[in-house]
Amino acid sequence: MGIDQSSTTHYQLFSDYHMHPQGHRVQRYTQELLQPWADSARRLGIKDIAFTDHDRYHAGIDFDEINRLRQRNPDLQIRAGIELDNDPVHSSAGRKWIEKNWHKLDFVLGSVHFLERADQMFDSVPDGASQFEGRNIDEMYANYFCRLRELISTGLVDSLAHLDLIKIHGHRPTEDIGTLVNEILKFIRARNLAIELSTAGWRKPVNELYPSDRIIELAMEIGIPFTTASDAHSHVQLGESFAKLAHKMAELGIRKVCIFENHKRAEVTLQL
Repeated sequence: MGIDQSSTTHYQLFSDYHMHPQGHRVQRYTQELLQPWADSARRLGIKDIAFTDHDRYHAGIDFDEINRLRQRNPDLQIRAGIELDNDPVHSSAGRKWIEKNWHKLDFVLGSVHFLERADQMFDSVPDGASQFEGRNIDEMYANYFCRLRELISTGLVDSLAHLDLIKIHGHRPTEDIGTLVNEILKFIRARNLAIELSTAGWRKPVNELYPSDRIIELAMEIGIPFTTASDAHSHVQLGESFAKLAHKMAELGIRKVCIFENHKRAEVTLQL
């Protein structure tokens, strides 16, 4: 799907850089677990994928199995990645694992899923919504972006996942979002990082792309590049709503997408 600009433009999205083969539990990487993801990618015409299980499940990641999958699917670019978040219980161990295996990883996503509660991700649906009850939403947004800055400061992140995840339950700040994100966007640019365009927001209560159009426009103004992502927790979600995302990207004037190999970023021009 594209956007009509005197003629209809169809951009082919070719990469999905956010997916969780293990789901939300430790499952050892095997060909039986991973091959369906490669099959789904091929069926959709997606040529470049990154496995990014949560760091708390790093025990399931097997680089040898990823290499076997690459050998079995030479037509695909298969990246070894992980999603590092701010889990107060597990992410210290996750960071150590990333540091130890940095040279084996192509790509590290950074995300914030925890605010005050250590026992519950604020973005859990529907239970996490209770964390917002009776709270100052502007302060919660500021808290969220402060925690995101702390995560970026580890130096272990290549791209930021679902940058405005804080909106997941539909809570909007009274302050202008541009004012709230200006500092964090400048910090991301100074660190030369990317941010993802995640279709996952369209299947959440907020029903909106992560990040919002306004944040994307501000990121473009200062030269922050983008990855494309579904945040799939099943191989059937891989590339979900990518036609809709392609339309949005054409509308906003995004013509390039980032890919990563050994943490080295390249920008690829989208093809018609």
